[in-house]
Amino acid sequence: MATRQKLMRAIRVFEFGGPEVLKFQSDVAVPIPKDHQVLIKVHACGVNPVDTYIRSGTYSRKPLLPYTPGFDVAGVIEAVGDHVSAFKKGDRVFTTSTISGGYAEYVVAADDTVYTLPEKLDFKQGAAIGIPYFTAYRALLHSARVKAGESVLVHGASGGVGLAACQIARAYGLKVLGTAGSEEGQNCVLQNGAHEVFNHREVNYIDKIKVVGSRGPIEINPRDTMAKESSIIGVALYSSTKEELQQFAAALQAGMEVGWLRPVIGSQYPLEKVAQAHENIIHSSGATGKMILLVS
Repeated sequence: MATRQKLMRAIRVFEFGGPEVLKFQSDVAVPIPKDHQVLIKVHACGVNPVDTYIRSGTYSRKPLLPYTPGFDVAGVIEAVGDHVSAFKKGDRVFTTSTISGGYAEYVVAADDTVYTLPEKLDFKQGAAIGIPYFTAYRALLHSARVKAGESVLVHGASGGVGLAACQIARAYGLKVLGTAGSEEGQNCVLQNGAHEVFNHREVNYIDKIKVVGSRGPIEINPRDTMAKESSIIGVALYSSTKEELQQFAAALQAGMEVGWLRPVIGSQYPLEKVAQAHENIIHSSGATGKMILLVS
């Protein structure tokens, strides 16, 4: 008699478009881990802005349809594939990437994108580590090559990546300046590593800082960069090699043990409310903390 395939709840995307293309389904087959892969029972999954860019079809890297979104999960190892020695069933873990998609009750991930989650962090915090902290670490230590005693401005510092950058920069001895658009956000930034914080909704707030970053388009006079020998560096986490990711992970796991890496959780949504989460992560103003999907 054939063994009945186990089913799970998951979000599926069958066409690129707005949040409405995120389809909640309860009859999705639980994936099976192959060589060097693990199956994780997901407790929480981080929601990142890049998830919405991919879903809309405007991102440079498009998955094959249909697919399940989600990179950053935290949960417990349910099963391991062949040639996996670092993990066993029951281990608490978090990921920086997935193979089958994190907006689901179970996910398959390559074993080299899975890391042990310390007991001092809960699953919601574990789901807030992946893209935010690895991106912030790559930007500061790998790309910008910051040194103790230097100053760093984190624009929009109250969100997931911003708070990660503040914590990392403070731990590495930098003077940390942050901006946020609400009183709650400003207080959160100060509590997570910033020496000073500015309200980026105030008129002429830039005059207090003289430096600013921007998610949108900006104009740059090349002669200004020459005089100050300025550098303009783009950061893409997916450009990291496996060796670099392992280096980032070692530094961040040390931060977990020492205690300076402590993710701040913001909005929380059940899996079936994922469309609202995607709407809010782009269009809501003054975000504080990391947005999380609660899966189980």
